[in-house]
Amino acid sequence: MNLKNDLILRAARGENIERYPVWLMRQAGRILPEYRAVRGSLSGFKELVETPERAAEVTVQPVDILDVDAAIIFSDILVVPEAMGLEYQLIEKKGPWFEKTVRTEEALKSIDTDFDVEDRLGYVMEAIRIASKEIDGRVPLIGFAGAPWTIFCYMTEGQGSKTFSESRKILYTNPSLAHELLNSITEVTIRYIKAQVKAGAHMVQVFDSWAGILGKEQYAEFGLKYMERIASAINEVPVTLFAKGAYNSVVELSKMDCNTIGVDWNMQMDTIRKTVGETRTLQGNLDPCALYSSHSEVERLTNNMLDSFKSKRHIVNLGHGVYPDVDPEKVKTFIKTVKSYENHY
Repeated sequence: MNLKNDLILRAARGENIERYPVWLMRQAGRILPEYRAVRGSLSGFKELVETPERAAEVTVQPVDILDVDAAIIFSDILVVPEAMGLEYQLIEKKGPWFEKTVRTEEALKSIDTDFDVEDRLGYVMEAIRIASKEIDGRVPLIGFAGAPWTIFCYMTEGQGSKTFSESRKILYTNPSLAHELLNSITEVTIRYIKAQVKAGAHMVQVFDSWAGILGKEQYAEFGLKYMERIASAINEVPVTLFAKGAYNSVVELSKMDCNTIGVDWNMQMDTIRKTVGETRTLQGNLDPCALYSSHSEVERLTNNMLDSFKSKRHIVNLGHGVYPDVDPEKVKTFIKTVKSYENHY
């Protein structure tokens, strides 16, 4: 299918663009009343993720309502550990919770890696196929997965955490166990991403949400090594690596076989550009809280960010996911400001 708007793909590949493409992490849901109406008709978040027709519906909503330059499939990074045998629940106002964790060799034996991803996670692939049909080539569709380190954190901690001390403890007390589990997650994730591409994803993003809780050496050993394996394995479509908080690892990320590096709001775009050079596209990085400002301030802050780019190799986004209580009209102001910006690179 020919795409009517392929800006984001061209930007990712470093090709000529007439303006910067723009989308938002977590745009599929959260802020939109239309999303809340769909979710309210179901038992909860997990049922929405696992019902392809509904997941596709909320995937397409931001394209129709916000006029973004890409859709991202509505799903969750935790579908991977669940497919591997660790069922999770999402507890209201607390987040994910796993009844079982993997902290010992005995627990590791119960983890399943030898399965058909397209079968066990078929609801994600079906959602991609349905969403692609509904989008009808208007914009590209992004697939995604959690990075091995972030998935490891949830599988070993069993829930969200500010420190993930149980996960980090394993790196010191049983590094061989850590590598074995990380290796298993990586193998499944590569198959999962390839299945998403086969189903119709035009590009993919790997989210390492907890990259920033490790020091440089530990992240190189237990994070980057596995990110690199994924980036090297996915050559069918453009790949974005987003390692939140990994300020000390930008050089290493830029050497990986990826097209785009996600930048969080604590990183200075001009500094990162000098570090990376013109070899990679950068994505980001407006502070999500900036969208709480007045419309005029959102416009000013967005233009300031755009002025800092000095290159066409950019995809405009927030520095992390949009917060659920942000006014959708402010998001529209952000998007309109990007689209009306005159390039100065």
